[in-house]
Amino acid sequence: MKKEISDISGTFTLNNGVEMPYLGLGVYQSKNGQEVANAVYWALKMGYRHIDTAAIYRNEDGVGQGIKISNVPREDVFVVSKVWNSDQGYDSTLRAFEKSLERLQMDYLDLYLVHWPVAEKYKDTWRALEELYRQKNVRAIGVSNFLRHQLEDLMESAKIIPMVNQMEFHPHLVQQDLIDFCQKHQIQYEAWSPLMQGNIFDLREFHHLANTYNKSIAQIVLRYNLQKGIVTIPKSANRERIISNADVFDFELSKLDVDYLDSMDRNHRFGPDPENFEWSYVL
Repeated sequence: MKKEISDISGTFTLNNGVEMPYLGLGVYQSKNGQEVANAVYWALKMGYRHIDTAAIYRNEDGVGQGIKISNVPREDVFVVSKVWNSDQGYDSTLRAFEKSLERLQMDYLDLYLVHWPVAEKYKDTWRALEELYRQKNVRAIGVSNFLRHQLEDLMESAKIIPMVNQMEFHPHLVQQDLIDFCQKHQIQYEAWSPLMQGNIFDLREFHHLANTYNKSIAQIVLRYNLQKGIVTIPKSANRERIISNADVFDFELSKLDVDYLDSMDRNHRFGPDPENFEWSYVL
């Protein structure tokens, strides 16, 4: 169930009733230590309440440090991490989760995701996430990079429907059929790479929209995400960009412009394809 897009503290409600902030900070490629700690600190100080990391990012330690020095209460921050491919499987996922908690210096996560649909492993991995959820070690569980057929396969045996599916999403990769499928099953859609790994700034169409709304290109795209009911986590380690990325609550895109951005879909990925990703990389 979606809510009005109102301010940086706003949330979407997951299918288990947990409130997930719809704007967060992504920390992919942010260096562990001071760089990522500063980014998290700046984000929390200016009102962000959602931080997205992963074991493979190798910066969970710094994320935990940034949350700690911000003095924002732990229960007020929605913290997300992900189990990496080489750790998938039932027992190994449980161990990987504990290691993530140790690095973050936390005793629970708000959301834990299966990072990629590793063939012949993701069902056992999901069983482990269900167990972590039953034990209340995590408030919500979900997946990342799962296409429709992978979701359908998982859901055949799952006792708990995923609460989130985090996907590459931007105007050149809309995948509306997948969005519709997730909405039908109350799986919250979430965007990674909303700015097309920086390529969005080269598209002439966005310069026109930015001028029309007197906003930056990044702000146009992030507002587009939110108006489609999609959680978004732009990544940055730059203080000014972190602040700017959150300045998206004083305007609204017209339906015509949302439809126009949808029409730019090219089914083009800037990240890996879930159908043929190289799974063997070891953490």
